[in-house]
Amino acid sequence: MKILGISAFYHDSAAAIINNGEVIAAAQEERFTRKKHDFSFPTNAIEFCLKYSGLSVDKLDAIVFYDKPLLKFERLLETYYGMAPKGLKSFITAMPVWIKEKMFIKKLINDELNKIDKFDKKKVKMLFPEHHLSHAASAFYPSPFEEAAILTIDGVGEWATASICYGNGNKIIIKKELRFPHSLGLLYSAFTYFLGFKVNSGEYKLMGLAPYGKPNSRDVNRFTDAIKTCLIEIKGDGSIWLDQDYFQYATGLRMVNDKKWEKIFGFPRRGPETEILQSHCDLALAIQTVTEEVMLKMAYEAKRLTNARYLCMAGGVALNCVANGKILREKLFEDIFIQPAAGDAGGALGAALAVHYIYFNQERNQKSASDHMRGAFLGPEFSDLDIKLMSRKYDAVYKEFDDFDELVDQVSTYLMDGNAIGWFQGRMEFGPRALGNRSIIGDARNTAMQKKLNLKIKYRESFRPFAPSVLAEACSQYFELDGISPYMLLVEYVVEDRRRQLPSNYQELPLREKLYFGRSDIPAITHIDFSARIQTVHRETNERFWKLINMFQQKTGYGLIINTSFNVRGEPIVCTPEDAYKCFMRTEMDYLVLGDLIFHKKDQPEWIEQKNWKEEFVLD
Repeated sequence: MKILGISAFYHDSAAAIINNGEVIAAAQEERFTRKKHDFSFPTNAIEFCLKYSGLSVDKLDAIVFYDKPLLKFERLLETYYGMAPKGLKSFITAMPVWIKEKMFIKKLINDELNKIDKFDKKKVKMLFPEHHLSHAASAFYPSPFEEAAILTIDGVGEWATASICYGNGNKIIIKKELRFPHSLGLLYSAFTYFLGFKVNSGEYKLMGLAPYGKPNSRDVNRFTDAIKTCLIEIKGDGSIWLDQDYFQYATGLRMVNDKKWEKIFGFPRRGPETEILQSHCDLALAIQTVTEEVMLKMAYEAKRLTNARYLCMAGGVALNCVANGKILREKLFEDIFIQPAAGDAGGALGAALAVHYIYFNQERNQKSASDHMRGAFLGPEFSDLDIKLMSRKYDAVYKEFDDFDELVDQVSTYLMDGNAIGWFQGRMEFGPRALGNRSIIGDARNTAMQKKLNLKIKYRESFRPFAPSVLAEACSQYFELDGISPYMLLVEYVVEDRRRQLPSNYQELPLREKLYFGRSDIPAITHIDFSARIQTVHRETNERFWKLINMFQQKTGYGLIINTSFNVRGEPIVCTPEDAYKCFMRTEMDYLVLGDLIFHKKDQPEWIEQKNWKEEFVLD
């Protein structure tokens, strides 16, 4: 069965192709258009998937869209009707788009696909599984588990905002759903908005800011009490009720009622790009703590309903790797698998898998102890010839290596010398994390590296932490992780004997002084609370990246490095060699490694652009 999955029109549009249940290719549209979180029809992603799989549209058995638009339209109408006359302005804004485009989404998809490749629409099935079923399928079917509880949490699909399912063999049974407008994802996004970050983009910043809050301080406790008293009621099973008097996402053009939130928290909404105060950090910690409490209760309920040994997770909230780490540490389940493209992009893959196993009732054979996501390396790849052709265009200067071991020997030395390096290899990652093929890397031991990467290369907020990529076999030397984390979706703590004693007044220090205090012997990846968002690197899925870190370990005794995504703030992760070279030249990266070629910044010709590239990428 050859199936194309599509997600589009909300955020993070993507396409994926499977063949007989095997994941062949998947990519987000943003990587091709260079528009972050691009929600347009994923023409480029579909063209890539078709080309990589060697298929044309008329050779597909099914085309699958990741949710049911008519059911979503029903939810919008019922919500506006139930809350009228509130929301009139939002209703007038939304309806023309729905009536013109989204009501006729089947025709729209057919028309767009015909532009790519002419086909007879009568011969290819078009199917529409529900949004949270797509999420559940994206997590369960690629997992290594024959049976598992499945927990999906996001903003909203059609009506569901979270679900608990049970997966067994090729079947998924929905056990319980939380329904709109009560949504943990929308609650977290509301705080993202109130603290001055961009909704559907800045939630990970909120998570990164939370550790700067003062644990058990008067303000954190006060904020937590206010959230639970005014905004949310948490039930024992993890379901929640949100007081809509304080929110405007259901019918308005904003997330919250700013004046009411200012009254309960004691300060106004933070403006984007303005100074971050301790009160902002404390509120971030409060909502992160509440979110973890709710997710943990949901996990307990999933265990109660299914009695499964394993847990699978998806949906945008499953990218909250701090909460994921807490669920893992609770030891409710023997192991957890989280879909690396947990947000809407992964819905394209999940929709295709759901149709393969449920609609077509195909057998599911679990032959491997590892998952079936191929390390999430599912995007385009480029040859050394492609790289050389790009180099000619820009008169770029490089050194080519015939022996890859010699290349990693050289690059590991550059890392030891404190250089920041763009690392571009093989197939692009699917999902929001760079996992060693489209990465910027550095030495985790270097006390100045976090500041250098944030301010001179990524051009982003200084408080944001960086993740370690660690050899899977060496992970326990550095982190309290019981298991593996190949997709950078679990936060765990640096082991005790690597931590440094904090001064007695540490919690009273200003944010910037806390930030640059050396907390361990791997300071560049140790967050303010001694935590780290870990990627375990496995030779089986990424031998080149593994070899580099292994060589670094042979020279330094440290089997880990910094790994951050290859982009600047507001830019999608690079896709092509040209994207990578442009990013390299626009920033203060020292070296660029494209395949078997190394580019040294000082050897390159002067870089001149017609317009200010910083205006090209809208700040996220």
